[in-house]
Amino acid sequence: MDPNTLPFDADAMLAGLREWVECESPTFDAAAVNRMMDIASRALVLAGARIERVAGRMGLGDCVRATFPHAARDVPGILVMGHLDTVHPIGTLSRLPFRHDGKRAWGPGIQDMKGGNYLALEAIRQLQHAGLRTNLPVTVLFTSDEEIGSPSTRDLIEAEAARHKYVLVPEPARPDGGVVTGRYAIARFNLEATGRPSHAGASPGAGRSAIREMARKLIEIEDMTTESCTFSVGVIHGGEWVNCVATTCSGEALSMAKRQEDLDRGVAAMLGLRASSNEVQFKVTRGVTRPVWEPDAGGMTLYETAREVARGFGQTISSQSSGGGSDGNFTGAIGIPTLDGLGVAGAGAHTLDEHIQVDSLAYRGKLMAGLLMALS
Repeated sequence: MDPNTLPFDADAMLAGLREWVECESPTFDAAAVNRMMDIASRALVLAGARIERVAGRMGLGDCVRATFPHAARDVPGILVMGHLDTVHPIGTLSRLPFRHDGKRAWGPGIQDMKGGNYLALEAIRQLQHAGLRTNLPVTVLFTSDEEIGSPSTRDLIEAEAARHKYVLVPEPARPDGGVVTGRYAIARFNLEATGRPSHAGASPGAGRSAIREMARKLIEIEDMTTESCTFSVGVIHGGEWVNCVATTCSGEALSMAKRQEDLDRGVAAMLGLRASSNEVQFKVTRGVTRPVWEPDAGGMTLYETAREVARGFGQTISSQSSGGGSDGNFTGAIGIPTLDGLGVAGAGAHTLDEHIQVDSLAYRGKLMAGLLMALS
């Protein structure tokens, strides 16, 4: 099958994608995520899928599992997997509205990863409209909490992947247009500092500030960064009144490593952190972890297939291991051949400059369609 024969239209795809982008869906707003799942569910049904809504848990949003008709529906097939939650809070559209200048388009979540999810669905639609049938059945799984490490969906992701032969993840393309055949290990940590309260002015020196202790530990944590394992503190909350010495301060940290053994050492170092004095307390607890996904034979075979498909319409794609986790960490780590980074080209993910290259909707859609047809 020649993907060039399929009439992908980037401008028409962008018009359809706009509704997805303008439905803000930050992870911690379950109702907002579920509104996005409603939109995606309708699109999947219109494309011919049978959908199942999987209720959310831990206070997070629902997931949607969609299966498309196939003569061999009980044969392990292809799982197309993506998330519809974003890091952008409700109201981001006022500062990052959907806009289009011809070559690029902006909006919250447009690159990470609503654009990739949309082009994957468009690839399935294009194959159907052309009367083409994939060798293997196709399932789509849209999840709701990837941006916080998938604490409520990891079991669902791994169970669904185990029923499939291949996993395709339309996370954003790499900066050079390449795809992802491995991802670094990631661990999250919850930080808690406890001080001694006092009035900030009436009793100078009587209190011990939890914020001050957190500031000390922040520097200590980030100074632990090496080439093999990085550390960063991304969230801090502390204090209630400016005229009170803060009793508590909480934070969240993240560590990332190319190898699991390096991450394991980093985890041990984090859990070994202690308060700077006996007048304050400091506690680290481990949060969710993404295992390292190392390139393997199955994933590299998938990449070679994708590379051949891309060559057919004049594109060259590289493969690489990547920092920044995805749900591909889970499926790749349990040995299911996985290819990630199949989504749109763009930049600025997680910022107010998040954008895509509009033409990539079409050529990356062709890549997805060709790959779905090539796998057997």
